[in-house]
Amino acid sequence: MAKLKITQVRSTIGYNQKHRRTIIALGLGRIRKSVIHTDTPQIRGMVRAVGFLLEVEEVSS
Repeated sequence: MAKLKITQVRSTIGYNQKHRRTIIALGLGRIRKSVIHTDTPQIRGMVRAVGFLLEVEEVSS
């Protein structure tokens, strides 16, 4: 199954609470922090909701 490397590139300061909670649910919270998640519809939905704060790339298993 494919994996996604998700990196936070912008701060959540000035954005609403829903966006901040989504960032925390992804395991992020600091600029330039990266996490690797399995590519599921749930993760894709969270990435789509806060995509303007993130950088996403596919990683081979």
